[in-house]
Amino acid sequence: MSTIIKVENLSKQYRLGSVGTGTLSHDVNRLWHKIRGKEDPFMLVGEENDRATKSTSDYVWALKDINFEVAQGEVLGIIGRNGAGKSTLLKILSRTTTPTTGSVKIRGRIASLLEVGTGFHPELSGRENIFLNGAILGMTKHEILRKFDQIVDFAGVERYIDTPVKRYSSGMYVRLAFAVAAHLEPEILIVDEVLAVGDVEFQKKALGKMQDVSNKQGRTVLFVSHNLASLRSLCTRGLLMVNGKMVSEGQIVTIINEYEKKYSEELTCEWTNPNDRKNSIFLDTVRVLDKNHSVKDSFMSTEEVLIEMNIVVKEPIDYVKIGFDLIKNNEVAFRTQQIDTINHSSFTKGEYSIVCRIPKRLLNEGEYAVRPEFSIHCVKGLLSTNGNVVAFKVTIDSGISDFHAILNENNHPGIIYPALEWNVIER
Repeated sequence: MSTIIKVENLSKQYRLGSVGTGTLSHDVNRLWHKIRGKEDPFMLVGEENDRATKSTSDYVWALKDINFEVAQGEVLGIIGRNGAGKSTLLKILSRTTTPTTGSVKIRGRIASLLEVGTGFHPELSGRENIFLNGAILGMTKHEILRKFDQIVDFAGVERYIDTPVKRYSSGMYVRLAFAVAAHLEPEILIVDEVLAVGDVEFQKKALGKMQDVSNKQGRTVLFVSHNLASLRSLCTRGLLMVNGKMVSEGQIVTIINEYEKKYSEELTCEWTNPNDRKNSIFLDTVRVLDKNHSVKDSFMSTEEVLIEMNIVVKEPIDYVKIGFDLIKNNEVAFRTQQIDTINHSSFTKGEYSIVCRIPKRLLNEGEYAVRPEFSIHCVKGLLSTNGNVVAFKVTIDSGISDFHAILNENNHPGIIYPALEWNVIER
């Protein structure tokens, strides 16, 4: 297949806290060096784009030395944590921002869906925005009319098609924006995480449409998502980005496995809160324990797993809901709360240990992470940890069954592997 996108030595630098290039003195300094044929002095400075560390420089490389090619008809998944540089890369490919260094060569028209509202005029109706976007893509009025009914039907907004889009919900906005981008026949379709705004039904329709665009129409799709199942089912190849750098590229299953391994290894089975501990109530520690209350990070499927969350309460507080999400493959396996089984939602001053017992013979093999979730007086996240904090691994006991080795078509085990009762009755 012919190459439709070629990215060479691409870098993007930002000055923290500034809009544009920074100060007039910096611009003059850059121009003076350019006139003398010398290297831009600000290209020699700048830190890696690691959002977890404190900055010592005014400059940061959102992208650094990115190189890759995309073939026509390929579906490329771009994977990385928040702040890895994925959205910046897509903005450069969509020509909504320019690179600091390097080049991007693209053949064909691009339709991009980077965030809710991209490319739509809020005062215009849905109908008018369809024609506006089509014109921007270089399509004639006849071409847009030919696709108009399909776009409206796919988006499911026929009743509101003549209503200004500023009155649309975020879900309606995304439905119409995606329908326009996917149906107006661009050679390249770029989709960021925005599909997460839509409901489950629309997400399935959108993924199906992207598969059709690639497989049946031979068009190229660049897809960014934190939903690894969607990436696995849709994409053929993947890029893994870390702190603005591309660290790996290859088959999507390989890249997803590398991503999961990299970030699961960063988690331990015991966590202590490093944040401000002056609040009236805060999460102190989270631990993964075995049935003897010993810290442990690896379990057989025939063992129960205990998740212990310790909180400190400095003054009495009512209506506290404490729980966690159990995460596998970057998806929520299940969500549970202490109030589900214990009528204890008020706390007096003191320290509390809250333990959830996950029964044996429930979880399938694989790695699981724990993301604490709290709400106080219906305000969610006051004890938030901003992500997963501890992890553990489950291995199927080989004495149970040989069937656990059977995987689905994506070579991916399910989330649970419960002990269910079976009966065989001769009829």
